[in-house]
Amino acid sequence: MSLYTAYLQEIEDRKLEGLHPKPIDSSDLLAEIIAQIKDTQNEHREASLNFFIYNTLPGTTSAADAKAQFLKEIAQGDEVIAEITPTFALELLSHMKGGPSVKVLLDLALSDDAEIAAAAAEVLKTQVFLYEADMERLEAAYKAGNAIATSILESYAKAEFFTKLPDIEEEIEVVTYIAAEGDISTDLLSPGNQAHSRSDRELHGKCMISPEAQDEIKALQAKHPNAKVMLIAEKGTMGVGSSRMSGVNNVALWAGKQASPYIPFVNFAPIVAGTNGISPIFLTTVGVTGGIGLDLKNWVKKLDSAGKPMVDENGDAILEQAYSVETGTVLTINTKEKKLYKGDEALVDVSSAFTPQQVEFMKAGGSYAVVFGKKLQTFAAETLGTEMPAVFAPAKEISNDDQGLTAVEKIFNKNAVGVNSKKALHSGSDVRVKVNIVGSQDTTGLMTSQELESMAATVISPSVDGAYQSGCHTASVWDSKAQANIPKLMSFMNKFGLITARDPKGVYPPMTDVIHKVLNDITVDDTAIIIGGDSHTRMSKGVAFGADSGTVALALATGEATMPIPESVKVTFKGEMQSHMDFRDVVHATQAQMLKKFGGENVFQGRVIEVHIGTLLADQAFTFTDWTAEMKAKASICISQDDTLIQSLELAKKRIQIMIDKGMENETQTLHGLIKLADKRIAGIQSGEQPALAPDNNAKYYAEVVVDLDEIVEPMIADPDVNNDDVSKRYTHDVIRQVSFYENKPVDLGFVGSCMVHKGDMQIIASMLRNLEAQNGEVSFKAPLVVAPPTYNIVDELKAEGDWEILKKYAGFEFDDAKPKGEARTKYENILYLERPGCNLCMGNQEKAEPGDTVIATSTRLFQGRVVADTAEKKGESLLGSTPLVVLSTVLGRFPTLEEYKASVAGINLTDFAPPAEEMTTAPVEFIPVSNV
Repeated sequence: MSLYTAYLQEIEDRKLEGLHPKPIDSSDLLAEIIAQIKDTQNEHREASLNFFIYNTLPGTTSAADAKAQFLKEIAQGDEVIAEITPTFALELLSHMKGGPSVKVLLDLALSDDAEIAAAAAEVLKTQVFLYEADMERLEAAYKAGNAIATSILESYAKAEFFTKLPDIEEEIEVVTYIAAEGDISTDLLSPGNQAHSRSDRELHGKCMISPEAQDEIKALQAKHPNAKVMLIAEKGTMGVGSSRMSGVNNVALWAGKQASPYIPFVNFAPIVAGTNGISPIFLTTVGVTGGIGLDLKNWVKKLDSAGKPMVDENGDAILEQAYSVETGTVLTINTKEKKLYKGDEALVDVSSAFTPQQVEFMKAGGSYAVVFGKKLQTFAAETLGTEMPAVFAPAKEISNDDQGLTAVEKIFNKNAVGVNSKKALHSGSDVRVKVNIVGSQDTTGLMTSQELESMAATVISPSVDGAYQSGCHTASVWDSKAQANIPKLMSFMNKFGLITARDPKGVYPPMTDVIHKVLNDITVDDTAIIIGGDSHTRMSKGVAFGADSGTVALALATGEATMPIPESVKVTFKGEMQSHMDFRDVVHATQAQMLKKFGGENVFQGRVIEVHIGTLLADQAFTFTDWTAEMKAKASICISQDDTLIQSLELAKKRIQIMIDKGMENETQTLHGLIKLADKRIAGIQSGEQPALAPDNNAKYYAEVVVDLDEIVEPMIADPDVNNDDVSKRYTHDVIRQVSFYENKPVDLGFVGSCMVHKGDMQIIASMLRNLEAQNGEVSFKAPLVVAPPTYNIVDELKAEGDWEILKKYAGFEFDDAKPKGEARTKYENILYLERPGCNLCMGNQEKAEPGDTVIATSTRLFQGRVVADTAEKKGESLLGSTPLVVLSTVLGRFPTLEEYKASVAGINLTDFAPPAEEMTTAPVEFIPVSNV
C-alpha cells in the first residue's frame, strides 16, 4: 500500500468522526502527491493539488521542505504546473512562515534572473521569521554589492513588514456567549483528559466546552454574521489554572478567523472576556494569537448608604450587575476610544486590553511576528549602518527616584535586554529579558514542537543555560496514545537541544520525574528567569513564569521573553508553628488570612508574591511557590538566607550530577555547565560579593501580608465548595476551612503526589505508618491511598534510607517500570498504591478517581471534573490538604478529629519552618540595568 493510499484510508476513517483530512507533515507522503501532480493523467491529480496547496503544514516540517523545493522549481520555470503559476508559487511560499521557504526565497532573490529576483524580494520583505543563517546570507550579499539584498535590508530597517499591514479595525462588533459562570479554567476550553489529541488541532477543537456549546456558538455566528463571538467568564476570571495554548487555539477555531487560506486549522484573533478579566498566563496566550482579552467589570460590589461594601451572611461581598452580557447580547468594541459600547451607551473602559504593545500583537496577527520583527529590524539597521526609525511602540521604562527595588525588579533589571534607561526600572516597565531556564512538559510539548516548526526554529538558543523536556504528565499509563506521541516528542526535543526525560537512543531508562521538581533542581541562580509550559512553573529559586506552549517555544528559540515588570505583594510571617502543623497548612492559611485582611479581594492576582521564607530549603519552599498558581499570582519569589540558599544549591548540584550519571547529558554539556554556574553562585555568596537575593528596605509593594502562625491550630483544607448556591464561588481555591468543619465526613480516596510534595512528605507517610502500627498493631485502609513520589531520586533515597520498605510493606500495588500500566485505573481497592513518579491524579488526563468520589489530596487542582468527575447523584469533590491529613483520612475512611490527627503525627517532625529572626531586606544601592545584548 502506498503512503497516498494509506492517507486516503485515514481520510475515510476521519470522516466517520466528522473530521477533515489531517494536515500533511511528511515529506515522503508529499513526494507521492507531487509526483501525482506532475502526472497530468493521474486519477488523483486534482485531489493531490488540493492537498499540496491547502493541507500541507508550513514551517520546518519535512513536508514544508518538500513543498518549498517544488515551488522553487515552479517559480524558476523548471516545472510547469498549469494550476500553480510562478506568481502563485511565490504567494504560497509567502504563507509558509520561514525555514525552508525563506531559504528558497533567498535563493530566488539572490539569483541571476532579475525578474524572479525582484518578485521574490517583494515577498521576502513581508517575512519576519529569519534566523542567523538567513541573515548572514543577506549580509554577505549586501557587502558584495547586491542591489536586491540592499533593497530587502532597507525594507527591513524601516520595518515595512509591519508598517504596511492594515491597522486594527476601529469598531469590532461582538456577540456575547457565556461560556460558564464563575472562574473558567482552561480545562473547560482544553480538557486535560483530551491532552493526547492537542497536536491534531481539528480533533482537539471538538472537545472545547461541549458539543452543545459548539452548536450554540455556530448558531450565534449564523444569526450575527458581522459579529465575532466573545466567550465570557460571567462573575469570574477567564483562563485560570493553566496556560494552555490549546485553550486559546480552540477558542480561535470556533470564534476566531483563519490565519491563512493555505494553512489548515490555524485560526487567530479570538476575543475573550471575564467579569474579573483574564488570568495573566492566559492573557499571554491571547497575545500569541493576536487576540483581545477584556476586563468587563460588569458585576460590582454593592455599597450601603455610607459607601461601604455590603456583605452576605458568609461575609462575602454582595455583587450587583452594572450591565448585562447575557448570551446573544450584541456589543461594540471601540479600539480607538478603548471602550465597550451597547449601541450608543459606553459600558466600560477596556483600555487595559489595548496597550500599545497589545495593539501591535493584534495588527501583526500575534506576538511572535513582533518579537522576530524587532530583531530583524535591528539587524538590518546595524548591517546598513543607519538609524533605526521608531516604528514599534517604545518600551515603557519607569524609574521612580528614592524608591528601592523589590526582588522581581532586581531580577528583571539584571536580565534586561535592550534597555535605554540609565536608572533602575520599576514595576510597570516593559522589558525584554534573558531567559535562563526553560521547561516543556509532555502534554503540551507536541504543540511546542509544532510552534518551533512553524517559526522555523531548528536549535535551542545558545543563551539559554538549560532546558528540560519532561515525561511526567503522561507517566501514569503507558498506553497506545502515549506510545504514539511521547517518543516522537522526545526525539524532536533531544535533537533541538533539550535534556529529555526519555532518551531516543535508549541509553538511559525513562524518567517520569515531575517537571517542576527537575526545573527547581536545574535552576542554580536566585536571580534566574525561568519559563515553563505549565502554570505551576513556580521555582523557589529565581522567578518562574508558567507559559503557553508558544511562549515556551519562543523562549527556546530566542532565549528571551517580553513582559511588564509585575507588581509585588510582600508576605512575611510572625508567631510560632505548632508541632502538629504541616507547612502545607501555612500555605493555605496564607491565602485565608490574605482574603480576610482585604475583605475578600485577592491582592495576589496578577502579581508576584515575594515570600520571605528564609530558612526552608528549596524543596520545601517550593510547596509555597507552587501553590501561588492557585492564588492566581503571576509568579512567586522566595527570599532565602545565605546559608539556606547555599544548601539548596548544593542539593541541586547533587541531583544534576545524578542526571549526568544516568547518561542524560547532551552534546553541549548543558548539565556540566549548570554545575559550574552553581559553583560560581555559591562562591559569590560565600565571598560576600553576591549575597542571596533580597529586596531593598525602601521597595514599594502593592500590598503586604503578615501571616500569623499562632492562628494556625488545625489542618487547613482548600475546598471546591461544590454545593455553594452561588455557582461563581465554586472551584475557586478561595474557600479555606479547618479540618473540624469536616468531622466524620466520609473520604472515598486519598492522593499524595504531584508537584506539591517532596521527599519529606514521603518520609512523613513512612513515619505515620510506623506510628499507626505501634498504636494499633497493624495498619489497614478504609479508603484507597494513591502515592506518587515526585522523582526517581526520591525513590532511590527512600530505598537507601529504609523508608521505602515500610511503604512497600503496606502497599497492595507497586509500580514496575519493566511492565508499566497500559490502561488507566477506573476502580480502586482499599489499599496503598505506590505509583510511578509523576503527576498522576492531579492531571486528570490518565488516572482519575471514581466519579462522584470525595477525594482528599495534596495536589493542586480542584477544578470540576479534573481529579474526579460528577455523577447524576453526587458532585465529585477534590479537597486539598497536607500529606499527614490525607494519609490518616484514608486509614479512617473519613476526616479525622483534631485529637486523632495529633495522635497520628506525634513525634514526627513535620516541618522545621520558623520565621526569619531578622528582616530580610538590604540597604538600597544604585542599580543600573545590565541591558544584555
